[in-house]
Amino acid sequence: MKQPLNPTWELDSIFEGGSGSPAFASFLDEIAEETAAFSGRLDQAEELPEERRAEKIPALLGSLQTILKKLREAESFAGCLAAENQSDRRAVQLGGRIKGLSAAYQSALTRFDRLLTGLPEEAFRRLLEQPPASGVAFSLEERRALAKEKLPPEQESLVNDLAVDGYHGWGDLYDTTVSRMRIPYEDNGQTVELSAGQMYNKLHTPDREKRKQLFRQWEASWEEQADFCADALNHLAGFRLALYRNRGWDSVLKEPLAINRMSEKTLDAMWGAIARSKPVLVEYLQRKAKLLGTETLDWHDVEAPIGGSGREYSYDEGAALIVEQFRRFSPKMADFAELAFEKRWIEAEDRPGKRPGGFCTSFPVSGETRIFMTFGGTASNVSTLAHELGHAYHQYVMDDLPALAQEYAMNVAETASTFAEMIVSDAAIRQAGEEEKLGLLEDKIQRTVAFFLNIHARLLFETRFYEERRKGLVGTERLNELMVEAQKEAFSGALGEYHPHFWAAKLHFYATDVPFYNFPYTFGYLFSAGLYAQAVKEGEGFEDRYIALLRDTASMTVEELAKKHLGVDLEQPDFWDRAVGLCVEDIHQFLEMTK
Repeated sequence: MKQPLNPTWELDSIFEGGSGSPAFASFLDEIAEETAAFSGRLDQAEELPEERRAEKIPALLGSLQTILKKLREAESFAGCLAAENQSDRRAVQLGGRIKGLSAAYQSALTRFDRLLTGLPEEAFRRLLEQPPASGVAFSLEERRALAKEKLPPEQESLVNDLAVDGYHGWGDLYDTTVSRMRIPYEDNGQTVELSAGQMYNKLHTPDREKRKQLFRQWEASWEEQADFCADALNHLAGFRLALYRNRGWDSVLKEPLAINRMSEKTLDAMWGAIARSKPVLVEYLQRKAKLLGTETLDWHDVEAPIGGSGREYSYDEGAALIVEQFRRFSPKMADFAELAFEKRWIEAEDRPGKRPGGFCTSFPVSGETRIFMTFGGTASNVSTLAHELGHAYHQYVMDDLPALAQEYAMNVAETASTFAEMIVSDAAIRQAGEEEKLGLLEDKIQRTVAFFLNIHARLLFETRFYEERRKGLVGTERLNELMVEAQKEAFSGALGEYHPHFWAAKLHFYATDVPFYNFPYTFGYLFSAGLYAQAVKEGEGFEDRYIALLRDTASMTVEELAKKHLGVDLEQPDFWDRAVGLCVEDIHQFLEMTK
């Protein structure tokens, strides 16, 4: 990477012309036509005698996966357009059309699932022994089992259709609300207006008085939008609860656990290990307060830089650091990162109009990925960039697999991304001087705090909110109370001031494709810690084993994945206690360095 890097992504190689692309419009028409044809072939299969229906499934499976890839391509393109410019209303309209196409596809899938459930067990087993079904056997078994717990296909189809303008519509309303936010910011004596994403980066300034002032503006800005956000949140939850009730599902965690292919025993074992670590986390928070010259940390202090972590990085410096550290672990991962930078697969420019947050999205037809973030030059931004490149590499090593064998869950996706983060942060800490080492170590510990405490607060809030939502709408004041109660419990009362409107500011609560967008992050963080320890132990030989694990992530449960590749039982506390212990070691090192 000898030439200066361009921090804006390139989308024309996928569809030229942005939201007005004629090629993209034709592509969407193609998806609609193929979905209609797929539905027609389902009609023909359903008219056959039961003993002959199995012979139609291989061809249907091919069509199903072709359409799935094209839908993923379309969703990614429209999502990128909307993220890079939240004022692009045409991109939002395209997103609406794609949701309609996806609903039609999902409705067809429910009928395909009925074909699977209608097969006698012996015929189904024979089907799984032959290609193309043999390549996606896990997915087909999963679909068949879940279909038996859902509503009849006609009712599930109606749900999918109504969700476009109902359920997903509320998610779109939230995105529109955030896109219109402009927050005043004093810069060299002049007041400028920042987007929510830009303002969030400013909250990490080393100047505590300025940070306190900015946090008050941040809270006040979300308070102004709270009624809109509360409407969206209440109706999203109401939709889910009504659907679960009609399916006969009692637990709000049933769907997120199924999506993440993990058991409740695994979830409980993970949080149990974290609970046992909280005293040392509180000790860290108290030490950090002392270093910042305050008696108790406030919410805005938790991610504040100390030591050398206030260093600023140019985009090129961040990229070079990531590639260098990736190469020490995995030449293949480093080569991929260089490709992503040079091909301009990354949108990192700090400019107004972008949505907040970061993401990685795949283009399975084009065989490419795109990464979105706002790079402000902090060590945390470098970590985010490494994180998203970890996601991208995960997809890259799976590109040649069948479409259904690429549908990995969020928790294992977060494993790959967090693993990439660990490679960069640990190597940077080892190579740093004493002052910078303290800052980098503290930046790494901040992620432990986020995944152990912040994410726990989100899970507590969301679980309790859903319980209250069963009884009716939950107002903004009560949402604030629930949020602060959850934060106090998760942080063991260690903070002085909390973030009441966090429920409004965190877009994860409004994601309509993934319910309970919280605990999978913590799973990924700790699972990757165990992986990283194994990688350090094995050295260069672990690279191919890591790739093999990634390629299996959509083809088994997480318990099976851990047993096969690590030889551990995730439903027992041992693995989680060891993984948490690795994170606690960082805190002990920090406490020793700051005596």
